[in-house]
Amino acid sequence: MTVRAADRARYDRATAHLDAPLAIVDLDAFDANAEDLRRRAAGKPIRVASKSVRCRTLLERVLAMDGFAGLMSFTLAESLWLARSGFEDVLLAYPSADRSGYAELAADPKLAAAVTVMVDDVTQLDLIDAARGDGREVIRVCLELDTSLQLLGGRIRVGALRSPLRSPAQLADFARTVTRRQGFELVGIMAYEGHIAGVGDSVAGRPLRSRAIRLMQATARRELAERRAEVVRAVRAVAPDLEFVNGGGTGSVESTVAEDAVTEVAAGSGLYVPRLFDNYTSFTGRPAALFAQPVVRRPGVGVVTVLGGGYPASGAPGVDRLPVPYLPEGLRYDPQEGPGEVQTPLLGAPADDLLIGDKVWFRHAKAGELCERFDQLHLIEGDTVTATVPTYRGEGHTFL
Repeated sequence: MTVRAADRARYDRATAHLDAPLAIVDLDAFDANAEDLRRRAAGKPIRVASKSVRCRTLLERVLAMDGFAGLMSFTLAESLWLARSGFEDVLLAYPSADRSGYAELAADPKLAAAVTVMVDDVTQLDLIDAARGDGREVIRVCLELDTSLQLLGGRIRVGALRSPLRSPAQLADFARTVTRRQGFELVGIMAYEGHIAGVGDSVAGRPLRSRAIRLMQATARRELAERRAEVVRAVRAVAPDLEFVNGGGTGSVESTVAEDAVTEVAAGSGLYVPRLFDNYTSFTGRPAALFAQPVVRRPGVGVVTVLGGGYPASGAPGVDRLPVPYLPEGLRYDPQEGPGEVQTPLLGAPADDLLIGDKVWFRHAKAGELCERFDQLHLIEGDTVTATVPTYRGEGHTFL
């Protein structure tokens, strides 16, 4: 029996009393992935990206492990909710225009001490001030550095379109603006190199593309390491008490923590290991989060139909954004239909061994987005469901 076949047998036994659709997290795999991230971080703390987990129970679980400290959130409303729930160090990774959220943050000493917000433009500071109302708490802020690789004088750009702040001079100038402005405290710098951390460098069946990606990433790492060090020196000259310099993601842990300027690394997807994280030479994780859809039809030889399953991930549309049928091995989509909102036909020899009511197990393309489809996660240890816990959605929150 293959490892995957053994996993399928475990998951089927553990959930035999549950009807699909359902979602699980294999805690043995989750914990092993966390330990591997800790090893790769080589002693630097890992800030957990909450959008890749979206379950408070699992966020608490990983933060209780050695090597993990603090959360990286994705909306201000989520940040405030997490802080009210007892999480004491929440870095909001994206600028916000949530005026009611800023009013709440500025009025509550506990929230203001726990939450750090992202800024990269003076008008964001203006928005925060205009939203304060009667709140007078000091707002902790972090500056974001643009990490994109720019070649030929900027005519070629590789990387996400995020912050407008790129050069040491720009960051230092904006740092002076923040430090001179009453009601704000500059505490950190963030720089997410998504073109390294979020792009697999070993694409199955694409050796030339994989080689080109590795070449691009090697060039980008060298350029960013030099520029990030210069930026940190420039900003520390303005704000010597800077608390943290955050960088990286699951796919770049080793190279990010190797930079002396970086004090912590971010990671989250590496806990669940969705399908987009299969294509890296630097690490191999264990799929920990899966969802099951029930077989509801047998249209013919070599075909079964499952309920639903059309859960595409965010990003540029493409086949890589679709979930994949994972267990039993050997199933594939009908190219004329793909995964559907209400039903999904699956082709392949294993279909003939599936009966109405059997479960087909899928892996999502990305990590936390799976939790927007399910209100609870069944936590599996061995071949037993040991707990069932709510996702953000199950607690009544869909922050985006």
